[in-house]
Amino acid sequence: MTEATRSLLTLLKRVEHGLDALLQPVVFATMAALIGVITLQIVSRVLFSAVGWTEEVSRFLLVWITFLASTLAFQRGRHIAVTFAVDALPVQLRKGARILATLAVLAFLIALVVIGYRYMQVQSYQKSASLRLSMTYVYAVIPLSAAIMCWYALVDLVELIVKGERVGESAQ
Repeated sequence: MTEATRSLLTLLKRVEHGLDALLQPVVFATMAALIGVITLQIVSRVLFSAVGWTEEVSRFLLVWITFLASTLAFQRGRHIAVTFAVDALPVQLRKGARILATLAVLAFLIALVVIGYRYMQVQSYQKSASLRLSMTYVYAVIPLSAAIMCWYALVDLVELIVKGERVGESAQ
């Protein structure tokens, strides 16, 4: 591995770790907000009359948590994967299969960015029922999370090409 390749990979990994360091507290804070809103909803229903906006806010927070946490799971390789066929291949074929799989994931994520952005624009005229919030803000998480996962997939692809394996995988 040349020095330029090593420094490029180091830069890509630093940006990846920076995104990770930014997303973790955001997901944590969103989860804490969701717990607070649901607690308010329960308490208000039991003791008073229900606070109307809590159901809507909790639904929107759950959507954002789901998409943003999925980027963290993607970066850590925690999504469901069936690898027994690829793991049974010889090392060079395994590397090629993993590169092809990463390219397919990258293509899907790029399509999700484009389609998610278009869907966000189409829904921009719709307002939420109780808060009258533009649904653009709710649907913005789709292209955002797909773009972040694209970055992670790109870093994985470069790492596969340069090193032949992802971090945490062992070549046989």
